[in-house]
Amino acid sequence: MDCLAVQKNLGFQHLSHHSPHLKLIAMSTPLPIEIDCATVKRRLDANDGFFFVDCREASEYETCKIAGATLLPMSELAARVAELEPHKDQEIIIHCHHGGRSLRVASWLRNNGFEKARSMAGGIDQWSLEIDPSVPRY
Repeated sequence: MDCLAVQKNLGFQHLSHHSPHLKLIAMSTPLPIEIDCATVKRRLDANDGFFFVDCREASEYETCKIAGATLLPMSELAARVAELEPHKDQEIIIHCHHGGRSLRVASWLRNNGFEKARSMAGGIDQWSLEIDPSVPRY
């Protein structure tokens, strides 16, 4: 029987087989659930391989949008989650208006196996203030 001791703060696991020899196995550290607008912008500009989701409603999306984001309203998420399956192992960054809905969506996705789901802090409103003032505020 294996004895497993985990030291999460160090990011390593020690696995022993009832012997004096320990094997060290690296653990992946979870990504922070929030990411700031400036980092998202840098990563978009660099084509840094993440899937960008706008979880606002269609009427909000029509008012303003961030280029590269795919509309998937929070109200439709449970019914349409299969659309995200091809991106399950990829980082998924979600934004909304101010960051509240996207944080709930990222949390829900993480609880449903999308371990790399993240919320863009401040939403599109913060994006307009920090990154692109041509994006209308509402």
